[in-house]
Order: sequence, then C-alpha cells, then structure tokens
Amino acid sequence: MNLEHQSRKTMYRKPFGAVPCGTELRLRLAVESYAIPGRVECIIDNRIVPMYYISEVNHNRLYECRVTMPDKEGLVWYCFRAEADGETAYYGNNSEFLGGVGSMYPDKPPVMFQITVYDRDFKTPQWLWDAVVYQIFPDRFNRAGDTPFHGIRRSWGEQPFYRAEQFGGEYTADDFFGGNLEGIRQKLTYLKELGVGAVYLNPIFKSQSNHRYNTGDYETIDPLLGTNEEFAALANEFKENGIRLILDGVFSHTGDDSRYFNKWGNYDSVGAYQSQDSPYYNWYAFRKWPDDYESWWGFTTLPNTHEMHPDYLNYIIKDDNSIIRRWIKAGASGWRLDVADELPDEFIKELRSAVKDQDPEAAVIGEVWEDASHKVSYGCQREFFWGKSLDAVMNYVTRGAVLDYLVYGNAHRFMRRISSMVENYPKPALYTSLNLISSHDVPRALTVLSGAPSVDGMSRERQANYVPSQRDRELALKRMALAVVLQVTLPGAPCIYYGDEAGAEGYTDPFNRGCYPWGGENLSLLDFHKRIIKLYNENICLRTGYFEPLNVYEDVTTYLRSMRGGRDVFGREGESKGVIVAVNASAEKSVGLSMGLGRYRAENASDMLTGEKLGIHDYKLDIELGPLSFRLISVDLGMNDPTDI
Repeated sequence: MNLEHQSRKTMYRKPFGAVPCGTELRLRLAVESYAIPGRVECIIDNRIVPMYYISEVNHNRLYECRVTMPDKEGLVWYCFRAEADGETAYYGNNSEFLGGVGSMYPDKPPVMFQITVYDRDFKTPQWLWDAVVYQIFPDRFNRAGDTPFHGIRRSWGEQPFYRAEQFGGEYTADDFFGGNLEGIRQKLTYLKELGVGAVYLNPIFKSQSNHRYNTGDYETIDPLLGTNEEFAALANEFKENGIRLILDGVFSHTGDDSRYFNKWGNYDSVGAYQSQDSPYYNWYAFRKWPDDYESWWGFTTLPNTHEMHPDYLNYIIKDDNSIIRRWIKAGASGWRLDVADELPDEFIKELRSAVKDQDPEAAVIGEVWEDASHKVSYGCQREFFWGKSLDAVMNYVTRGAVLDYLVYGNAHRFMRRISSMVENYPKPALYTSLNLISSHDVPRALTVLSGAPSVDGMSRERQANYVPSQRDRELALKRMALAVVLQVTLPGAPCIYYGDEAGAEGYTDPFNRGCYPWGGENLSLLDFHKRIIKLYNENICLRTGYFEPLNVYEDVTTYLRSMRGGRDVFGREGESKGVIVAVNASAEKSVGLSMGLGRYRAENASDMLTGEKLGIHDYKLDIELGPLSFRLISVDLGMNDPTDI
C-alpha cells in the first residue's frame, strides 16, 4: 500500500495555506492498494474524521473529507490513516517538517501537517505591503555637524573596536562614530533615489552604548543622535516624502545604567537598585536585593523586566502618554520588538492593541529567527501570527534559505524552505515580513557569499582580520546580485541593511556595524539595487502578487509572481500580468530552460531589464541562464479563475 498527500496542491488540500477561523477545508488522500481499503481516516487534532472514496486518479483511489476550522485562532495538526492489503499505514509530514509531500509511517507520525488558523479580522498596514524598508544603525550611517560625544570618539570609517583592552579593560561598546538624526535627514534624497518607503532605526533612546539595546531612558532621544524635537521633525519630513520611520523597542530588559535601575547613580531618579521604595522596583525580579537579580542571558548590565507587572505595563503601553503611544504621536509609524520570543504573548497583544488604537496603520514587527507560525519558546506555543499579536517578523527564514542556496546550491531544498513559509504564514503577515539578507546581528551577506569560513567558533581576532581574496570577492558580488533579486522578488517587504547596497562587508557584531562608506561605494552594486528596487516599486505583482514555484532543477530555481484574474492576494486590482523569476546559482554550468505556461495562457514575454521581446510558442518559453545569472521576465496572463491554481 502506498499513500500520498501534498499539502501545497489544491487537489489534496483546498484552500491552500493558512486560513481564517471557521474556514471549511477539503482534505484528500490518494491510496494505492490491491484491495479496496477497509478504512481511510483523517486524524485532525486527535479527532478521527472518516474519508470517503470519490474517484480514481492515476490508478490511485482518491478519498476526501471536509472539516471546518475552529472559531478560535491557533494551530491545527493532521495526518492520515489507511487500512488495506492486511496492513495499517499512516501518512504525515516529512521529517524536515516543511510540508508539501509527506511521508508514510508505521505508527502515528511524529510530525504532522500544519494548518495555521488566524483571526478573520487580522489586517496589516497596507503601506508595508508596498514598501522597501531600509535598516539603519544610527551611529554608523551618516554624521552631520559637530555632534556631542561621550565614550570613545572614533574617526569615520575606522574598524569598530572589538577587544576589551580597546575599551580600557572591559568590553563596553561605547566607541562612537557620530552618526545622528541630522545625518539621516541629510540623506533623504539618497534614500528616495534608492526607492525606500520605510526606514527601520535600531534603538535611538538615551543609552551609554553605541548599539543602545541597554535603554537608559525611553522618553529621551539619545543626545548623541539629536533631540526629541529633531526626531519629530525628521519623521514629519520623511513622511511628507513617502518614507515612514519604524522604531526599535527593547522591552524585555533595560540597562543597569538607566533612570529605572540606576545602578551607577548617573540619573537624578531613585532607581530600583538604589531603593526598594523606588517607583521602578516592581519592574525587576530581585532574588536578593540589590545585587542578585534576573538579567538578560546573564548579562548583569541588562536587568530583565517584569513585562506583565501593572506598573511596567502602564508606563510602556497603557497610559494615555505611554512610551508606545508617545512616539507614534511624535511621528513613528510602528515598532520593531527586540527579542519578541522573550516577551509574553499577552504583553505583545496589549502592545498591538495600543499601537492600533493610536494609529490603525502603524506596524508591529517582531524579531523572530525561526518559522514564526509555530515558534515555541520557553515551553509555550507562541501566538505571533494568529491575528492579535505581530503584523510581521524580521524574516530570517528567507535569509537562511537564500544564502544557503547561493553558497551551497540545491534549488529543491531552497524552494521547500520558502514554500513551507508561504504555506504556514497568513497572507497579511507573509507580505509584510521583512526580507533581509543582512542585519546588525548576523554577518554581512557579501561576507557570507564570499565563501568565508563559518562564524561558529571563530574568534573576534580572526573575524577582524578576514579579507576575502580578489577572486572570492568577485564571486561574492555575482552572488550578491542574485541575493538581491531573490530578496526583492520573494513574498515579503525587502529590507536593505544600510551599506549592503554599497558593498559593505563584515562578520558579526561589531564588524557588521561599520560606517557607511560614503565616497567609497561600489557604484555598480548600488546602481543594481536601484534598478531592481525600481522594478519592485513599479510592479504590484512583485509586491503582493501570488507566489508559485515553476521549474526547480539542481541549482536553478524559477517561480512566478502573478496577478490572478487581475487581482493581487489582497484583492487589489491591476493588470493581469506576471513576473517569472529565474535564477541559476551554479558558478560553472549554463542551463537551458523550457517552461510550459499553458495553465496561465501566458503571452507577450519580455526581459524586464533589457526590454528584449521573448517568444512564447504554444505557451512554451525557452530561455538560457549562464552561470550565476538571473532573468526577470514579464508576461501577460490569460487565466481568469484564480482557483484554477
């Protein structure tokens, strides 16, 4: 007996992917057996649902059941069981837990198929569906004027300090290069020319460090960056020019050097470390006051907060002028939540409620490194994408898939990873999650793409001194072009980490946080970013069009972003067009592809970068892909019924 179910084919599961509460699903199982099966069942959330024979397909008997999803959001898990030819077999998810084609098991599968069920009212900001996001580490983007300094003053472009002795014996991360809000404002024209629609700022509140993840005062812009008034003016000017600002919220901990904890007495407040009568005492978890307290990952400079304590909730979220609300009032268009998987779900839901109450179009984005639809942290199933928590995440899933594919090949593995995310994420979350290939927490994409040794177990000294050979750098630049194409054309909002477009390199913190190389940009790479982003901004099907894999072969992947029946995934109208994305990650082989496009009734194909007209004959398109090359091909689509796919 053989069984088959493919969770990404509508013949087997319809509708595809994550669904709103109360949706009716049709599930099917194909059974190949000599005898008529005695029993075929779907086991869904430990409930047994009988399946009924409907037809024969390719010598397999096809069985079907219909199930209605719960009225409450959450995850639903299912598998199948069949009895035939004297045996009982089960069919569940594959061992990679990536959905699609599953596997047979002799007993109940250890991994089940997932259905994400989300709130019917789940909506995400429309501007984020269409935006290219640009991430800025404020101290390192651009310096304007004679800014004030504390800590160690550095010259623009020097390598960031990375040894404790460089800081005087203890690693304090207080070397500053002087990037500031005025410097960002002066690059408004640059950001507009790049095609940016939103800027995500790493923390900008008062702090003693250059990264500012040890918040000293949530109410005050760090004086090294500017003033509260300058922030409001910046947000207003940027919004008038079509660019929104997203702030970084660090709420799982504060700095020990803060007005709230005040361990070193540098603030004119009574901090929790100084007195148990402090108004902030209940924010923290003291095992034995004052020196024994819970801290973030054991770093005593980062005392953990009691996020759900009423005093903290009121200050951060609930008060009329809470931190969340006051900065949206000042012009921010959303929050990115640091270590979202270390914040309680109830805290995030309260925060989302306050954000949306203040501005229904403001965004809530979480730092989550894994598939956020089924993330488990601290023993709890997280509710990130159930419709009442996050709008989106920093998309490290896409980053891992893209960079692994370009360095190691294996287009099938790449497409399985991407397709699993597309299947598991609700559309409102999928199309707003930030597609990054670099960030302040991971090595720069260009360094990874050079074939640099893995950072695991690598000393900071070795990271500091790593320089790719000329050959490896040239290879990295070719791969980088492919990475940008994938970053911009896969579902989600492209998120460019400052300097990536200019050829910045570097391993992990602090080497990934170097100064933007003004005057030393790789102009070819910068121009390439502008061209690809321009295509993104001009084509709705690249922003919110449907995603479907096409040919996948060895190191070659192709997929279609399309308007079905002239509508995108959110029902917005546009021309019935599609874009075929074809990428060859092989550094040696050229590949000829013949793509059958009959199901789309495709015609009038053209290369989007060169304008070259490409012939489609009998709905078949033939193209050539050289080593480390790509094609972006625009096609007119004749299909009318989006349910056909």
